[in-house]
Amino acid sequence: MKSRSVLVTGAAHRVGASIVKLLHEQGANIILHYRSSKAAAQVIADDLNRQRENSVVLLAADLSNPHSYSQLIENSVNCFGGLDVLVNNASSFYPTPVNEATLDQWDDLMSSNLKAPFFLAQAASSHLAKNQGCIINIVDIHADKPLKGHPIYCMAKAGLVMMTKALAKELGPMIRVNAVAPGAILWPEGMEAEIKSEIMERTALKRKGDPHDIAKAVLYLARDADYMTGQIMAIDGGRSLNL
Repeated sequence: MKSRSVLVTGAAHRVGASIVKLLHEQGANIILHYRSSKAAAQVIADDLNRQRENSVVLLAADLSNPHSYSQLIENSVNCFGGLDVLVNNASSFYPTPVNEATLDQWDDLMSSNLKAPFFLAQAASSHLAKNQGCIINIVDIHADKPLKGHPIYCMAKAGLVMMTKALAKELGPMIRVNAVAPGAILWPEGMEAEIKSEIMERTALKRKGDPHDIAKAVLYLARDADYMTGQIMAIDGGRSLNL
């Protein structure tokens, strides 16, 4: 990954932050995108830039604004003179029971989980092709088997799975497009201990994963998977066997 330029969206917290730290450790130059979490993003950037000077740049953008897509890519390319990897990690997640779901929720979940990744890929494709780069989408095991109470989120992530496969055909052979599907990695805020235990019991490995597990999968797809495109890697401890 030495000197490769990587844009990670939604990277100030949680899985995105772990992806940034591991790819940076492996030598990548990072464009760390955030929407509103400037303070958290700055802490990560300052720490990593102390380790390797001028290796992380922060870019703010509201991905619900369609005018932000091309600008974010243009600014990213200008940071290090090109773009090698786009990681579509930014996502919204919350319940939308079918009898309570609103148009605003539909627009928000579809925008963050599907619309933004597509149009960022579109804007980045010419730059990625120059470097035979790749796109990595963060999807969800519930794109295949839905999570009760979250129909819009699951539909959006299912669309992102199909987008991964469709763009692998559209953008090959110059650009590889793959996805990572996390399982139980980080608990939603307020989840009861009993539910956590039930979820872990449904995994083959009887435990939850860690954001670093997702970061390692992203690193593999970016660095090592030269003959792999259009694929979805489930990092879920075997949970998808027993959903």
